Amino acid sequence: MLNAYTHVQTWLARARREDGQTMAEYAVVLAVVTLLVIGAITLLSTNIGDELKKVAGILVN
Repeated sequence: MLNAYTHVQTWLARARREDGQTMAEYAVVLAVVTLLVIGAITLLSTNIGDELKKVAGILVN
């Protein structure tokens, strides 16, 4: 009986560690994607603003 208890405790400990690593991996991926999106928006913001001004100028005329 003690052997089964030890086995279950070992399995639960491994499950908890894997969940923690999975959450950490998701956090890293989310951070990288967020930085890429912010970088893309920063690079394209002036171009998008210029295009909107062109469209607004066409609509006004």
